[in-house]
Amino acid sequence: MDWPDLLQIIEKLRSPQGCPWDRKQTHQSLKRYLLEESYELFEAIDRNNPNAIVDELGDVLLQILLHAQIGKETQAFTIDDVIQNLAEKLIRRHPHVFAHKEAATPEEVAVHWDDIKKTEKAAARRTSVLDGVPREFPALMRAEKIQRKAAKVGFDWSRTEDVAAKIEEELAEVQEALSQGRKEKTEEELGDLLFAAVNLARFQEIDPEFALQKATAKFSERFRFIEQYSKEKGLVLEEMTLGEMNAIWDQAKAQLSAMQEAPGLKKTSQTGSNQGD
Repeated sequence: MDWPDLLQIIEKLRSPQGCPWDRKQTHQSLKRYLLEESYELFEAIDRNNPNAIVDELGDVLLQILLHAQIGKETQAFTIDDVIQNLAEKLIRRHPHVFAHKEAATPEEVAVHWDDIKKTEKAAARRTSVLDGVPREFPALMRAEKIQRKAAKVGFDWSRTEDVAAKIEEELAEVQEALSQGRKEKTEEELGDLLFAAVNLARFQEIDPEFALQKATAKFSERFRFIEQYSKEKGLVLEEMTLGEMNAIWDQAKAQLSAMQEAPGLKKTSQTGSNQGD
């Protein structure tokens, strides 16, 4: 099988003699699947599983080819247009490789990249430095992207300590809204608190989206420990007190931390999604 064979398979799937599911898809209906497949690729990468990475990369490629086939059918664009556009963009944005500009460090590359993107944005008639961040991005990712764009023109904190102080300020405002029983105000202040937390992550060069994913995975692993422990002891979670569950939670923290720190032991995560399996 090679590239032309794959394109023919996609075209066949979309043909009147093809698959009813594939035939009914549109750019809009496929959006959720591209997102899901991307996250499943993230999981495979995090597990450092080459076979899974190959499989999930194929699933992402499938979504791209379906979009390209829909473009071909509507005479809007083809996969050749996609490839041509990408090739031109890569050459244009890497003058230190394909032209005569010099860039010896990743930082210098980033400067060239930003300068070139600015000219592209001007051609696209963007009216704000914040343009170009899709609303469909996950909230934490979009907040971080917006903050970085504002920071490039100098609208940013100067010290990490100032960002940390802002988090404390926003937390106090959340507590005040809670004490007043004002749900809408609490929602607003919680949003401000999360936005400030994203700022701190950005200052520390931490991806807030992945940081929250790791925290959620850690919570899931510890909660599964509680479930397994209660099952082994013949206990029913719904009949246990919060104090009893917290005591098992502390055991989970200690045991899982010991597994992480012990030489030669490799912790197996049980938090991966089975969607699409």
